[in-house]
Amino acid sequence: MPSKFAPGATVHNKDGRVYIVDMVEDGVVYCRTDGGAETEFAEAALFTEAEWAAKSGGRHEQFYGRLKQSKVYAQAASAHANDAAATPILLKLDKLSPGILDYIAFTSAVRVLRDNGDDDLGKDLSVVKCRAAFDGAPAGTRLALAAFVLALTPAALLDAGRLGDNLMRALIEKGLAPQMEAFDEFLDRPRR
Repeated sequence: MPSKFAPGATVHNKDGRVYIVDMVEDGVVYCRTDGGAETEFAEAALFTEAEWAAKSGGRHEQFYGRLKQSKVYAQAASAHANDAAATPILLKLDKLSPGILDYIAFTSAVRVLRDNGDDDLGKDLSVVKCRAAFDGAPAGTRLALAAFVLALTPAALLDAGRLGDNLMRALIEKGLAPQMEAFDEFLDRPRR
């Protein structure tokens, strides 16, 4: 019986790690990583791209539901930023840099995935669902997440927001400078 794994195909192990099939022989799939490390698996221990997508679809939905309970969000909540003071600052951020709150929500979700060892799910994250989870968090938590992405403290971001638009623009530009390429790519990403 022919194998469902063809040489050159991308496969996933049970943890979601990605491998490229080199050869299949007697029920054993010989694979390599993108880095070139060779390994082997029993056919039953691997998933095709389609199988993995079907399997991980449920993991994504669970992920969005638990996002606000993650360590990343909990640490942001522990910053104790005042919700009432944070709300106008978040509105100003969104006005001065359209798309930045989507980027902050998405980047925060990617951090959670990385912390959980689920980096493989990052490429399929929904910006809309990440933003919905972000918007469901208290304003102080959202401000702290924004401050982290912009390499500021929540207090510094609050103070900058109170001082004026020009200072806020400068802080946004400075905070995004090391990640400007990623931000520009994100802005081109479909909103699904």
